[in-house]
Amino acid sequence: MQKKKRILLKIGSNTLTKETDNISRGKIEDLAKQMAALKDTCEFIIVSSGAIAVAKQFVKLESKSKGVFVKQALASIGQPHLIRIYQEIFREYGLLTSQCLLSYSDFEKQESKTNIVNTINVLVNNNYIPIINENDTVATDEIKFGDNDKLAALTASLLKVDLCVIATNTYGIYTKASMQEGTPITVLNVEDIEALNLQVVDSKSSHGSGGMASKIKAASVTKAAGIETWIVNGLDDNFLINALQSKVAFTKIK
Repeated sequence: MQKKKRILLKIGSNTLTKETDNISRGKIEDLAKQMAALKDTCEFIIVSSGAIAVAKQFVKLESKSKGVFVKQALASIGQPHLIRIYQEIFREYGLLTSQCLLSYSDFEKQESKTNIVNTINVLVNNNYIPIINENDTVATDEIKFGDNDKLAALTASLLKVDLCVIATNTYGIYTKASMQEGTPITVLNVEDIEALNLQVVDSKSSHGSGGMASKIKAASVTKAAGIETWIVNGLDDNFLINALQSKVAFTKIK
């Protein structure tokens, strides 16, 4: 049997909500439809944000605590709802899903890293799609300082995936020069990443906590592991298949 291409897809809150205040079931259905179409040649691991965005649809928490603790509580409320939506929709397309909650500290211990690899390999080999998110209730880094881009890059590197795809709300990385032309940088060599930080036009989502700078940092992590990273516009329907077939513009970081 031909070895399947292992793809890690990171999808952020802004993409999952389609830039609204609610999680889009249609966008998750779009993911399921694409993965079902590609399941014979590709295997998938998803790093998904969206727990806080889901919770905000249901509750409004009042607290005298600092804002980060409210966000952690919202993540705790929203995560089961988020996974339920994934499970319901993916099941309709014959896809099985599982939940994995990770913290950055899990990547600092060899035993934890080995456990992550072994568990996810068992899931993928048995046709389950792991859906990974930051364990926000015990770790504050993702909420305060970064974004799941870093978690995606660390996971992609640990699992030695063939391709890391970051779905965002633009057609890739824009510099001031390429912005004037209205097109993203299509191919970026790894040695250009550091210089790019000085030229990049940043965009930050309304729900997420990162921006284009965090995606460039993520790419610097995957490049060290020899993994190619794509930054694609996840708002479009069929975005992954279109990128794989080179039908749309996106940034490819080699």
